Amino acid sequence: MEPLGRTWHKGLLSMNQLNFILTSDGSKTLFNPEVGEHYHSRHGALQESRHVFLNSGLKYFLEGKEEKKASILEVGFGTGLNFLLSANYCSDNEIYLDYTGIEAYPLSLEMIGDTDYQQYISEELWQNFLKNYKRLLRHEVELNPYSKLILACTKLQTYETEKHFDIIYFDAFAAAYQPEMWTHESLAHVSQYLEPGGVFVTYAITGNLKRSMKALGFSIEKAIGASGKREMLRAVKL
Repeated sequence: MEPLGRTWHKGLLSMNQLNFILTSDGSKTLFNPEVGEHYHSRHGALQESRHVFLNSGLKYFLEGKEEKKASILEVGFGTGLNFLLSANYCSDNEIYLDYTGIEAYPLSLEMIGDTDYQQYISEELWQNFLKNYKRLLRHEVELNPYSKLILACTKLQTYETEKHFDIIYFDAFAAAYQPEMWTHESLAHVSQYLEPGGVFVTYAITGNLKRSMKALGFSIEKAIGASGKREMLRAVKL
């Protein structure tokens, strides 16, 4: 995610103008009062992450597959909640996860620690994530026998890789606050890194988004949204 009102300390985003809030399910998210936007749904950060990304993305992709592995590209790494839930699920089920997060403005280690997300995952994963967080900004790190992670500290539009992925978690701020992330050009840029048969999931669903994904060669579905949203978009690359 790319919040406004940002200040920098040792290359990481420090939170002089971002505030933690409790969402409706008791999990924390961050709020930027300058732009009036949250990092996650205020109806529940945990339930949104589980529903939109873990269940409708990773589990959907793995359903019926014998090979127990998946690669994920996340646009808007933010607090890391989507990764942590996905990695914890993969570890519990002996699934090999190769995860890349795009985040132009990473949070500081202190702010990551203050999320209190350790209560939703294993202690080993949480401690390894914190211990290696700054290394992840430059290097791929194996956090446990089943999960490896790297963070690309760049804007989506300038992200380049030779890798291709099974799943894209598209978790940018809403188009009202970050319209450049939702243009046809931005969607085309990230979609080129998705394998045929790969799954693109996001919490949003708009007419422009559906038209762009169709034009890019995706089969789209109006899936049931997380709490507070009637629908979300899931698309499969043909």
